[in-house]
Amino acid sequence: MHINENSARSRRKFFRNAFAGLAVGSLAIPRAAAVHQEEEMDATGSAPVLVTRLETFKVKPRFLFLKIHTDAGVIGLGEPITEGRADTCAAAVQEIAKYLVGKDPRKITHHWQAIYRHSFYRGGPILTSALSGVEQALWDIKGKLLGLPIYEMLGGPTRDRIRVYAHARSPEAIKAAKAKGFTAFKTGVKNGRQSGIIANLGFITEAADHFASLREVVGPDADIGIDYHGALSPQNAALLTKAIEEYQPFFIEEPINCQNVDGMAELARKTHIPIATGERIFTKWGFREILEKGAASILQPDLCHAGGIFEGRLIAGMAEAYYASVAPHNPLGPISLAAGLQLAASIPNFLCQEQVTLGEGYIKEPFIVHDGHIPLPTKPGLGIELDDEALADKMGHDWRNPETYLDSDGSVVDW
Repeated sequence: MHINENSARSRRKFFRNAFAGLAVGSLAIPRAAAVHQEEEMDATGSAPVLVTRLETFKVKPRFLFLKIHTDAGVIGLGEPITEGRADTCAAAVQEIAKYLVGKDPRKITHHWQAIYRHSFYRGGPILTSALSGVEQALWDIKGKLLGLPIYEMLGGPTRDRIRVYAHARSPEAIKAAKAKGFTAFKTGVKNGRQSGIIANLGFITEAADHFASLREVVGPDADIGIDYHGALSPQNAALLTKAIEEYQPFFIEEPINCQNVDGMAELARKTHIPIATGERIFTKWGFREILEKGAASILQPDLCHAGGIFEGRLIAGMAEAYYASVAPHNPLGPISLAAGLQLAASIPNFLCQEQVTLGEGYIKEPFIVHDGHIPLPTKPGLGIELDDEALADKMGHDWRNPETYLDSDGSVVDW
């Protein structure tokens, strides 16, 4: 029997479109995208989705947000920022756009490799931060297309809730954070940038007493870490660490400049307090030396700097092999926090997640802390949606890194 091929194709297209409409609810994909996916299939049997545009915008106080648009109507969110270099990172993202526009966003690892390796000059804070935000947005798109949180695509959850910590530099700040449900905190060194190359006894005593006063407010059943911010000399870091050991800090973060891996390893051998580092370390290659030399037992990759979510997963796997834990760094916005939570949910050696905002005034459903933890996210992708109305008065900024000097002679010191 002869069958009219045009008629048969029309019937097949009709049924494909009908079933595409039924599939929308289960996959959380717009009807137009579902129809588009059914009409054309790529070599893998999946419907093609293409990147159409990369859009960045600065958000107060110092954030850079990214939207990656697709022809399926799905938008991915990322946070590609090096603090104080928002305009430079935005320009780097647009350079990446020349490669990414017109390509399928779901080939995340392939795109990561191409963007990282084809630049020839690999790594560095600007390129890797721009790549990190792009990678976050690609995972957000893929999760939304599949209707899955990102951690489900990384092997599923390893925990039911995710511990977070708050910044607190005074007893009053700790009390306020405790009232909001936090059980873990991080502070800094009192007047740390004025310690000089060799600190006097007065500085060490004052800094140790200040930490002791905060530990008293935190109590023995909660945790408080201390961030030296890489601003202390090796000898001052050793003196202060010895002075605060009795108060059992949760960890000591960046006790000395992170580039001095040998010096950090030496300090780690002198104390039982866990050493943490990683906010200024990029990719798996940067963290390898830290692990091999035993310079830290807590790694703090920043998913907006270190290469993104999957690179964070690879770093966590390396850390697990060295019996080290992971506490993702995040002094940035809610997109960064959402990415960190996805990583935290998927790794076995997670310790605690840093945050400075739970998303109030930025996202439609801010995160909630209960008993020191945020519940496991359940929505697709990063699990957040920007609140454009609330963001309206936060658009644009000109945030710059602090310029810090030694009071005694005016010389430059780390901030």
